[in-house]
Amino acid sequence: MSNTLKHIEKIKERIKESKDLSNEEKSNAVKHIEEWYEEDKAWGTFIGELAKISPKVEAILVELGLV
Repeated sequence: MSNTLKHIEKIKERIKESKDLSNEEKSNAVKHIEEWYEEDKAWGTFIGELAKISPKVEAILVELGLV
């Protein structure tokens, strides 16, 4: 498994486990992750766009050291 895919799976897990995000925010974030990965966006663009979904999602990325 590539490092990018490992990071994506970690992000999805953390989002799903988050107590700060609503179910709608979790679903929306995971949906976007899957779409962006399929579109093969560049990693920097991917993280930047993901962080824009919600300040709470951005906080998760910061906590993981990705932003």
